[in-house]
Amino acid sequence: MDINLRNLTKKDYKDLRESMIQAYDGHAGEVWTRAHIDDLVDMFPEGQICVEVDKKVVACALSIIINTKKTNVYEKYYEIIDDGKFSKHDNDGDTLYGIEVFVHSEYRSLRLGRRLYDARKELCEQMNLKSIVAGGRIPNYHTYAATMSPRMYIERVKRKEIYDPTLTFQLSNDFHVKKILKHYLPEDAESMQFATLLEWNNIYYEPDAKSSSASKQTIRLGLVQWQMRLFKDVNEFYDQVEFFVDAVSDYGADFALFPEFFNTPLMSSYNDMPERMAMEKLAELTKETVAKIQEFAVSYNVNIIAGSMPVVERGKLYNATFLCHRNGQLDTYKKIHITPNEYKYYGMVGGNEVKVFDTDCGKVGLLICYDVEFPELGRILADQGLQILFVPFMTDTQNGYMRVRACAQARAIENECYVAIAGSVGNLPRVSNMDIQYSQSAVFTPSDFAFPNNAIKAEATPNTEMVLIADVDLYALRDLHEYGTVKILKDRRHDLYEVNLLK
Repeated sequence: MDINLRNLTKKDYKDLRESMIQAYDGHAGEVWTRAHIDDLVDMFPEGQICVEVDKKVVACALSIIINTKKTNVYEKYYEIIDDGKFSKHDNDGDTLYGIEVFVHSEYRSLRLGRRLYDARKELCEQMNLKSIVAGGRIPNYHTYAATMSPRMYIERVKRKEIYDPTLTFQLSNDFHVKKILKHYLPEDAESMQFATLLEWNNIYYEPDAKSSSASKQTIRLGLVQWQMRLFKDVNEFYDQVEFFVDAVSDYGADFALFPEFFNTPLMSSYNDMPERMAMEKLAELTKETVAKIQEFAVSYNVNIIAGSMPVVERGKLYNATFLCHRNGQLDTYKKIHITPNEYKYYGMVGGNEVKVFDTDCGKVGLLICYDVEFPELGRILADQGLQILFVPFMTDTQNGYMRVRACAQARAIENECYVAIAGSVGNLPRVSNMDIQYSQSAVFTPSDFAFPNNAIKAEATPNTEMVLIADVDLYALRDLHEYGTVKILKDRRHDLYEVNLLK
């Protein structure tokens, strides 16, 4: 048996007509005329798809494009197709409207309908259309019409308590029912003239892109596993930062992530001061350091998460990280949860804003070290559309590191996102409370077939200064949200619990 899926041609009309007659057995309207098929092939050849078996067309899907700002998808079928004139077809429209799918009755065991539906979905994605819309018969409804309404019937089909040859198939192909249509096909006695308005949403749709999505979907991350070392002055520190920015830029990275408090070697000059005063002196350098890193972000064309640095505002000491966009924009995040040591030695306080940041490579979130051990923060960010979570951290022992690592992996799985963590290695004998470091930087993924079996995209060598480069696929996240083995974000019991920011 030779099966081939391709675009329909005008020469296929004879086979098409015969197969349509066999498919419907006269129960669902008239057969398309040769003029209808010629018009469709002329105006929208990509949208007319067929399956031939042993050189004979036995299944077909016919479509037009409509503009939902001009055409009401709730109109009756014959109004949308304009009684076969197809005048509402619009090459600049936003929605693929399915006007026909049929399979020759003798070939239904081959699941050719699924091939046609998949081809339509692929076409919708390639043309950057927001959805596929179609009216669907409910041919088994006449059996139950005396005892239940169309709405009750559809709900029971959804729950698989009733089998409907058309609706059950469409639901299994990820279509959902938008509305019940009355008097859709007057000649359809089996459906009692009722139909469903079905929709499949293109999760890759980009409203501002003319054709297939122009936005970047494979994102390259550069994680800097930073060696703590003493610097003779701040300029030598800047040279080391620039070295790593240059390195990740050479690999075409979209983001560079530095660790928490990676500038604390500069505190060595203040080692004779009390811890709080030394940290405040370091904070005096933060504005200048951030400005310098912003310059690197622009000149090396890479978005930089500038680890974290101390910030003093109105007498309060914060632990803050900075997202230096490569277009010159700057975003700031203050650590929410302060560790007991940060409070004991430095009197630090926590920030009070949790939000995602829009970048040229998707929506990202920032949490600092201890923050990632609080699952509520990740969930709030996920509800805001989080795709990549960056976590600069600093841990002195393997125990502390394992807390950060395990929680970061959990955040990636439960929030269906990527999580990148970067820490420091080495020792700082002349800086109080920053003397030893333990780190293994890594990129974690959700856990499903599209991702590594252990849900680890990449990881650095423990306790060694290095750069870790890893690519992450944002399309894979979209697929996971809609079609994953489990759908963690969608399956939450919103009727039972919620995680919200208090206003």
